Amino acid sequence: MLGSFIDVGTQVLVLFVLIAVGAVLTKCGMITEQGSRTMTDVVLYAVTPCVIVNAFQREYEPRMLGGLLTALLAAFLSLGFSVLLAELMYRKKDVDRGVVLKFSLVFSNCGFMALPLQQAILGDDGVFYGAAYVAMFNIFMWTYGLLRMSGKRELKAALKAVVNPGIIGTIVGIILFAFSIKLPTVAASSVSFLAALNTPVPMLVIGYHLVHANLRRVLTDKDAYIAMLFRLVLIPLAVMGVMILLRVDPVITTATVIAVSAPVAAFTTMMSTKYGHDTELSAGIVSASALFSLLTMPLVVGLTQYLTA
Repeated sequence: MLGSFIDVGTQVLVLFVLIAVGAVLTKCGMITEQGSRTMTDVVLYAVTPCVIVNAFQREYEPRMLGGLLTALLAAFLSLGFSVLLAELMYRKKDVDRGVVLKFSLVFSNCGFMALPLQQAILGDDGVFYGAAYVAMFNIFMWTYGLLRMSGKRELKAALKAVVNPGIIGTIVGIILFAFSIKLPTVAASSVSFLAALNTPVPMLVIGYHLVHANLRRVLTDKDAYIAMLFRLVLIPLAVMGVMILLRVDPVITTATVIAVSAPVAAFTTMMSTKYGHDTELSAGIVSASALFSLLTMPLVVGLTQYLTA
C-alpha cells in the first residue's frame, strides 16, 4: 500500500512541479491569456489525438479489443452516474452557479492530468484504456455539457460530438489497431513527438489558471467543497469498488480510476467564459481541485493498485 502511494505520489508531484513552472512563467509575463488559449488549442486539436493514435500503435490482440470495450462501458457508466448525481444535488441552484457546480462534479481532467499519469504508472496499456475514457468524456462534454452550459439545445452539438479531435483520434487509432496498420516511420515519429507534449504543455496551462484563480472564494464555498469531494474522492471510490467487485482487469480498473479521480476539467473555465457563467468560481474550483488532488490522487490510485494487486 505504502509503495503504491509513494509511486503515484511521485508522479503527481512531477506534474505539480510542471504546474509550478507554468505559474512562475505566468507571473513573469511569459504566459498570457492568449498564450494559454493557444496552448490549450494545440493540446486539444493536435496533441490529444496524437496521444491516442500513438497508444493504439500496437499489434492487434483480441484480448485488448475486449478490454477496450470494457473500458468504454466503464467510462460511460461512471460519467452517467456522475451526471445523475449532479442533477440531483444542484437542481435548485441558480443557473450561473449551478451549471458550474454540475460541470465540476461530472467532468474530470482526464486528458490533461490522467493520460500522463496513466502513461507513467501503467505504460502504453494505461494510455490505451485511458483513451476510451477520453473518447466517452468528449461525447458527454459536447452533448450534456454543451446543453447545460449553453442553456439550449444547439443543433451543432451532435456534430461536434462526432468530429471533435478526441473522437477522431480514437476512431483512427482503433482502425489502425484492428487492422494492425503501422504508420510510416516519418508519420509515426511525428505523432510520437507531438504526443510527448501531452505532459508538459497542459501543466503549464493549469499553472496559468492557478495564478489567476480566486482560491479564497472557493475555499469558503461549501458547495464547491462538496463538488470537489465527490469529484476527487467519492465517485472514484465508488467506481473502484464496483470494478473490483466485478473483477475487471486490474490495468483497466486502475486506468479508469486515474481518469475518474483527476481534478476538475479545465474545460469548466473555458465553457463558463464562453457562455457567461460564473467564471471566477469555475477558475477557482479547477485550481483548488488540482491542489487537493496532490493528496487525493495518490491515496485513491494507490489504494486501487493495492486492492487489485
